[in-house]
Amino acid sequence: MTASRSGSVAGGPITNVLVANRGEIARRVFATCRRMGIGTTAVYSDADAASPHVAEADAAIRLPGNTPAQTYLRGELIIEAALSAGADAIHPGYGFLSENAEFARAVLDAGLAWIGPPVAAIEQMGSKVESKKMMDAAGVPVLAELDPAEVTDAHLPVLIKASAGGGGRGMRVVRDLAELRDQIAGAQREAESAFGDPTVFCERYLETGRHIEVQIMSDTFGTTWAVGERECSIQRRHQKVVEEAPSPLVEKIDGMRDRLFEAARLAAEAIGYEGAGTVEFLADEKGDFFFLEMNTRLQVEHPVTEQTTGLDLVRLQLQVAAGRPLPAVQPAQRGHSIEVRLYAEDPAHDWQPQSGPVHKIEIPFTAGEFTVLDQPGVRLDTGVVDNSVVGVHYDPMLAKVISYAETRSEAAHLLATALQRAKIHGLVTNRDLLVRVLRHPAFLAGDTDTAFFATHDLAVLSAPLVSAADEALSIVAAALADSAVNRGASRLAGLTPSGWRNLASQPQTKSYESRISGTHEVRYRFTRTGVAVEGHDGLELISVAPDRVVLGVAGERGSVRRQFEIARYGDLVAVDSPLGPVAVRRLPRFTDPSEQVAAGSLLAPMPGSVIRLGAAEGDQVKQGQPILWLEAMKMEHTIAAPATGILSALNVTVGQQVEVGTVLAVVEEEEQEQEQEQA
Repeated sequence: MTASRSGSVAGGPITNVLVANRGEIARRVFATCRRMGIGTTAVYSDADAASPHVAEADAAIRLPGNTPAQTYLRGELIIEAALSAGADAIHPGYGFLSENAEFARAVLDAGLAWIGPPVAAIEQMGSKVESKKMMDAAGVPVLAELDPAEVTDAHLPVLIKASAGGGGRGMRVVRDLAELRDQIAGAQREAESAFGDPTVFCERYLETGRHIEVQIMSDTFGTTWAVGERECSIQRRHQKVVEEAPSPLVEKIDGMRDRLFEAARLAAEAIGYEGAGTVEFLADEKGDFFFLEMNTRLQVEHPVTEQTTGLDLVRLQLQVAAGRPLPAVQPAQRGHSIEVRLYAEDPAHDWQPQSGPVHKIEIPFTAGEFTVLDQPGVRLDTGVVDNSVVGVHYDPMLAKVISYAETRSEAAHLLATALQRAKIHGLVTNRDLLVRVLRHPAFLAGDTDTAFFATHDLAVLSAPLVSAADEALSIVAAALADSAVNRGASRLAGLTPSGWRNLASQPQTKSYESRISGTHEVRYRFTRTGVAVEGHDGLELISVAPDRVVLGVAGERGSVRRQFEIARYGDLVAVDSPLGPVAVRRLPRFTDPSEQVAAGSLLAPMPGSVIRLGAAEGDQVKQGQPILWLEAMKMEHTIAAPATGILSALNVTVGQQVEVGTVLAVVEEEEQEQEQEQA
């Protein structure tokens, strides 16, 4: 067999596809393969052995190890896995090796079909430095690239970018020339970890702008479609959070879509492109735009284009790779679609990634998974299911939740409601932030840019959806449901149920800890007529069970019935209701003194590896000063001093692996030092 220019294997159809990736994108490709009658093969790291994508594949091959460098970046192991499983094609997904020309060439050399563009196109676009020069020569508007060694104060602010990758890895904004060297070093480490290539470059950073990209699809017969544009302006750490099609900016500026599509086609034709790709631009409010990069792969946000065109882009990828032409007629755009990335992270605390079990994930109104919807509804593309575990080695994205409707306002309303009512138990996520963005007046007006979170106050946007009063009511429901559990256990043991008395007695007490509002103590007493809860006058207990409580809540215009659903996972209690999601932890009646930590302790917010130290034991440190850096989920995370004082203990060394909650260091505040000296 010989390889065609597109990277497919000439002489026969594709019958079995290995996806050189994991999680959500692997499941996405498998879904289309099943619909086409094509066999599937998965690869997995040790950390992913229980991942849904492994169970769904026809065959699965282990890649020994946990980190990307040990597993999903090992091209030779992936090719060997494909050959041993009888696969005849490899789909790279996104990230990892998806834009690695050497890997694509090795796939073809092994006699396998490559579900991607020609190797030469990957090479030409693989270097963001060289690709900009090529686009400039082709007539595509570009931002000038800067040599890091030649950056001066006059160039500031600048953006450091990884030449070999994307997704926010290896990207840093520098506004102070004194920070440039350290930031370049940090970006190089992230780029090496994520892509196996530490090369970075700089370009002028535009504080505000609109991130607009064009989906292209080219076949081997010279046909190139500009399938549609997407707007991905709302970002955190230079990584997209909310994406939509079509773009609100493009919709309101006459002629902009035509100019964007023409620039995208020029970019594709300049490198003889084939397959699916994305040309990314940074635009201003006037409709002028500049080439950023070309992603020679499928994008994370491709579902919004599928929803607004009716196309299955993975199906088209497979057909083009098999040497088939694109359909004669390109479909017209329809309706509006919005995608949000649901991350296991805490936006209110510097986007801190989270790890641990996902006890439950249930998104209401879901009409389909990994499939194009024909009617308005919610689509779910996710890499996790109930009881999945989110580790520290990979990106913390849990799912992509996508709405499709006739209008933009309907799509935003549907998606916000689905997210608010979703049951997501076990991890802190960015769900509340996403809902607030989708309901924000600026978003609904289409007034978005890359500085959205800074402009509209991240602290406000990341605030809990549930009010303090509604959270307190939800915790009362949790306490009453827990009492039902206790009564059931007492009956099984042949004991008198606690709380039920003929005579007045002391109230029952249950305590809970909310990560948002602190400790809540619920004091209640069951009576002949219902329940009396201190601080909640007029509360009527309509029904109570271990998993469901219905309360009548007194209001100015009479009683309102509220229903609460309760789930428990150890000491974690999740309460879901239309008021909003609430998660608390039950506190024990008695505290073990050995579990207390010293004041000023810096606890590991996540499992990770210590990669650098910023101070030594005994040093005088200032509030906010970096003490050490952790690497987790392919990103660096700074652990800073909580107050000014003395670093009295440093309990870790470079290279040490730590678990969440580990005491990394202790900073004794200045006032505390003075008190000790006086004593």
